[in-house]
Amino acid sequence: MNNRPIQLAILGLGTVGTGVVELLQNNLDEMTRRTGREIKITHVGTRRNRTDIPTDIKQSADLLAIIQQDDVDIVVELMGGTTTAKEVILAAIEHGKHIVTANKALLAEHGNEIFAKADANGVKVAYEAAVAGGIPIIKILREGLAANKIDWLAGIINGTGNFIMTEMRDKKRDFADVLAEAQALGYAEADPTFDVEGIDAAHKLTLLASIAFGIPLQFDKVYCEGITKITQQDVRYANELGYRIKHLGFAKRRILDSGEEGIELRVHPTLIPKQVLLANVNGVKNAIMVDAEPVGQTLYYGSGAGAGATASAVMADVVDMVRALAETNDSTANLVPHLAFQPETLNNTRILSSDEMITGYYLRLQVKDDLGVLAEVTRILSESKISIDAILQQPAHDDTSTDLPVIIMVDPVVERNMNEAIAKIEALDTVTDKVIRIRLDELMQ
Repeated sequence: MNNRPIQLAILGLGTVGTGVVELLQNNLDEMTRRTGREIKITHVGTRRNRTDIPTDIKQSADLLAIIQQDDVDIVVELMGGTTTAKEVILAAIEHGKHIVTANKALLAEHGNEIFAKADANGVKVAYEAAVAGGIPIIKILREGLAANKIDWLAGIINGTGNFIMTEMRDKKRDFADVLAEAQALGYAEADPTFDVEGIDAAHKLTLLASIAFGIPLQFDKVYCEGITKITQQDVRYANELGYRIKHLGFAKRRILDSGEEGIELRVHPTLIPKQVLLANVNGVKNAIMVDAEPVGQTLYYGSGAGAGATASAVMADVVDMVRALAETNDSTANLVPHLAFQPETLNNTRILSSDEMITGYYLRLQVKDDLGVLAEVTRILSESKISIDAILQQPAHDDTSTDLPVIIMVDPVVERNMNEAIAKIEALDTVTDKVIRIRLDELMQ
């Protein structure tokens, strides 16, 4: 057996990169016992010299030079972004280096190209840290559930959004107030768009869906809706009705009326029943529920971000590669395909448009206190083949208003029908504002 140390280059020494260096220093003996090979950092890519880095590790800002060095077996990319990171990873692959990355945006948007190049060059790209931090959901989907047919998955996969929704519910605070605190605490960036508009979750959902269903990565087809329009009023009404609002990512197989299979990929606020485990995941934690045949529903919970959780996932990928190298001197020999299925078997199952999605709905209408208002609304819903589950009329939201909020819960319906009905309802003279809609899912199918 070759006992030469496996040599790493860490590109990017932010919070996660520093966490990886510290983790390797603290747990090196444990990892050596697990792999049979020493793991050694030989290079770090950093824009400024770091005095806290051991002196035997070479530091440089020239990333393209680092990935060409002979004393680098695995490149760990922790820079983020989709431009320089893509250039460096593709160049590293061409030089025969294996890749470990936490870069969900890069893989969601360019992963098909990156994985194809890695296959052509006989190297592997590992990315456990790209989704849900310390939860090993990639390994679970690719390996632990490999014998199952996955029907759907739903997840809280952005901790910032979950923190905001938790605070709005538990402390009755408004969105803007909680967002400001999330930024102060470091949970949200100065520009929080990726978190609060669902883009970060959509990147992660893209990866999960491809692994679950054996389809190419298709980030551009994910329906994405953020939480910026969620009000304290809706959080309160949802709670009174026995639901909680969570910002969820869904990937779901469906058999259409034509017999064709389609896949829903969607990120949006969702009412889910209070008693469902996913509804009780609070703060910055992440959780993913998977429904598969034959195992049924399983739930995976833990820290979705932070130096420790992400560094743990990064080094788990490194350990897998090192084990393979220790056995065969070929780190591709014992690793599963990048997207769980053999590349030539990935299928082009159609991703359904937003008009074709099917969910239940919570609707909040602001209406005049006139006779016959509800009769008109229910007539429109009936004509659109929408089944009403419940109607609740609430007192005026404030003492100065003569309008009344009406809450309507409807059973699952094709979104196209819901869009048409809402347009007709909003056209009524007795409806005084835009209809607020939030999708609803019982998570019981």
